[in-house]
Amino acid sequence: MDQSVAIQETLAEGEYCVIAVQGVLCEGDSRQSRLLGLVRYRLEHGGQEHALFLYTHRRMAITGDDVSLDQIVPVSRDFTLEEVSPDGELYILGSDVTIQLDTAELSLVFQLPFGSQTRMFLHEVARACPGGSNFDGLRPNGKGLPVDQSSRGQDKPESLRPRQNKSKSEITGMVRSSTITVSDKAHILSMQKFGLRDTIVKSHLVQKEEDYTYIQNFRFFVGTYNVNGQSPKECLRPWLSDGVQAPDVYCVGFQELDLSKEAFFFHDTPKEEEWFKAVSEGLHPDAKYAKVKLIRLVGIMLLLYVKQEHAAYVSEVEAETVGTGIMGRMGNKGGVAIRFQFHNTSICVVNSHLAAHIEEYERRNQDYKDICSRMQFCQLDPSRPPLTISKHDVILWLGDLNYRIEELDVEKVKKLIEEKDFQTLYAYDQLKIQVAAKTVFEGFTEGELTFQPTYKYDTGSDDWDTSEKCRAPAWCDRILWKGKNITQLSYQSHMALKTSDHKPVSSVFDIGVRVVNDELYRKTLEEIVRSLDKMENANIPSVSLSKREFCFQNVKYMQLKVESFTIHNGQVPCHFEFINKPDEESYCKQWLNANPSRGFLLPDSDIEIELELFVNKTTATKLNSGEDKIEDILVLHLDRGKDYFLSVSGNYLPSCFGSPIHTLCYMREPILDLPLETISELTLMPIRTGDDGSQLESPMEIPKELWMMVDYLYRNAVQQEDLFQQPGLRSEFEHVRDCLDTGMIDNLSASNHSVAEALLLFLESLPEPVICYSAYHNCLECSGNYTASKQVISTLPTFYKNVFHYLMAFLQELLKNSAKNHLDENILASIFGSLLLRNPAGHQKLDMTEKKKAQEFIHQFLCNPL
Repeated sequence: MDQSVAIQETLAEGEYCVIAVQGVLCEGDSRQSRLLGLVRYRLEHGGQEHALFLYTHRRMAITGDDVSLDQIVPVSRDFTLEEVSPDGELYILGSDVTIQLDTAELSLVFQLPFGSQTRMFLHEVARACPGGSNFDGLRPNGKGLPVDQSSRGQDKPESLRPRQNKSKSEITGMVRSSTITVSDKAHILSMQKFGLRDTIVKSHLVQKEEDYTYIQNFRFFVGTYNVNGQSPKECLRPWLSDGVQAPDVYCVGFQELDLSKEAFFFHDTPKEEEWFKAVSEGLHPDAKYAKVKLIRLVGIMLLLYVKQEHAAYVSEVEAETVGTGIMGRMGNKGGVAIRFQFHNTSICVVNSHLAAHIEEYERRNQDYKDICSRMQFCQLDPSRPPLTISKHDVILWLGDLNYRIEELDVEKVKKLIEEKDFQTLYAYDQLKIQVAAKTVFEGFTEGELTFQPTYKYDTGSDDWDTSEKCRAPAWCDRILWKGKNITQLSYQSHMALKTSDHKPVSSVFDIGVRVVNDELYRKTLEEIVRSLDKMENANIPSVSLSKREFCFQNVKYMQLKVESFTIHNGQVPCHFEFINKPDEESYCKQWLNANPSRGFLLPDSDIEIELELFVNKTTATKLNSGEDKIEDILVLHLDRGKDYFLSVSGNYLPSCFGSPIHTLCYMREPILDLPLETISELTLMPIRTGDDGSQLESPMEIPKELWMMVDYLYRNAVQQEDLFQQPGLRSEFEHVRDCLDTGMIDNLSASNHSVAEALLLFLESLPEPVICYSAYHNCLECSGNYTASKQVISTLPTFYKNVFHYLMAFLQELLKNSAKNHLDENILASIFGSLLLRNPAGHQKLDMTEKKKAQEFIHQFLCNPL
């Protein structure tokens, strides 16, 4: 995810975030997450300079509301940056990068994730240094920065060359001389874009992989443990070191690492370091291991270790996260993943925590699909599209998948467990049923369940849940796999560990990995180069397209529509790419995306391109007003070839989502019953209409759509547990949207969580927030003074003021039922504060203290009479 967008929202005019990377600030034993942004800004005399902006952040930084400026470090002449590592620590390709930042005033140490984003970030920082790079190179125990600085046009010392990549000239020389060694081959297969000839060589090498590789088995340990927010209290060796043979690779996942509200709304937690140490101490004692990667999203954490002797054969490590919580942002549910190349086999490990509660199996299915579709890994070659989970040779999926046992009462379940009749019990397992229906995990395999369910126990014991809820036992914690040459050796739970209300689960695999035979590789490469020489002077490339005109009919808000076509290549290898039209910043409009947008085709080969159309809060308002239309022209460009033009057309169905509050108040009829001209006129109407004495047709006090959702929740959901914290179903959101846009509220039939999420999405989509941008800073200044705060609200335009009071009254009603719904003022102030109070675009972002004032502003309206 590009978090520079969130930083850009905090910057003043004339400031531009070049690139951002998420890292960890290391101060002694303390580890605190930071977002680092390289910002370019203009000087009064016309020049420009750079600085590192360091931010604390909430959740994953998606908007400016999620970050707070902590520190600014100018990139001046005394600015130095170097990579360091503790004495004696094994260097492993793919491990996190530790850098030390020094200026005359301060010294900071950061850990940055290994991968393309960090490499590009360090490259841009190097370019920003005055008079060239101020990087010092090596300390006695250091290593060179993984930054490709060949484009600077200067001779760089060996220490500053990229950790994994060689220069274009070096690679080209290797290919032409056909003397590449095994390790050189690994460089080629992970190279950035380096020219057409080399791309052809790389593609042919991938196609002929079986000619120069052989299968060798490596032992993988895969473990999952929902720790229920507890700190480690027991040695983990009964779980992690149960086998006689030391594994070659460890993949260890946790869920519910920290259940505190601070972990939910903010990123940092001390539990990460506690469990990391516990795992490191629990690894098999007969081997030495190197940590490859740690990735965490709130309480979902994944650790990857390999034996030290295998470290040199690990490359292309990338890690990503996907939150599937409320509004698709909260990380209380979702997944984290690490992908890497081991020898010549690509492997992806996914740890997920899916939606809870027995009746929410459809939500679990949706979470799984969201993780699969949204989890994307950058490739080292920026010209190639991101990798998805499915694009790997081996996939290992672990986690608290939360599928339950259905149709049986608690006592029947316990009786079957007591009889160890797991086969009968398994027939009622939701995951088994959903896999059989091909709704989730298609193509995956799971071993036989020969152990009793791993949830739910009384903490500290092996006794089933005796709480008031008395949850039925279930196999929530699972491990599945997909790929060839995989043999499961064990699949078991570990009853000895009693820290949590779950039991940890492990599986040991022998996985056949493709290892390169150096001599066969050289022969294969020589054959490819010889055949390539024959076609060196080939003709101009040309392709044929299966379709050039695309019509998207009846496009709706937040409903993905996809059209596809095939590119068939002729007899000449070629690069293709969608390119920008003159005077345009992107190759397509914001609501459109081509996947992939660039690529490489061998002779007589095909590729399918998907055109994805998705209207969200950013693009809906102009489509409602008619300022934009579903119309675009895409230009498909062939390197050394001609351009092809694709036509996109269609129609958008206007929606209350993305419409201004005052506009909706003047729409007495459902928006889809109004002429497009009327919708356009009302959408473009000034915000103060109705306050200036103008008299249009008598408006409503608040939008009817807002009333419909709040009224539904008031009648059905004031006692609903986890309201506004648990997501709804996407299909139900679409139903809610259609009911609002057509006015058919009597047909509304959806879960309370789906209607609640629709309300939040509605507020998020407002082009002008409930508390207008013009009042934002006044709200911060009077936070803590309820009388002054009420005065600020009284100055809002009438419709906006009405909506604010209406929402506060509803939230106060929810708080009267807090014993049932478990809501409190802090949770509601945090959720609604970022939706009702939004920072005006282009203004400097406030620091954490002032951000808390914004939350306090909403908090006081929840605790006092309106």
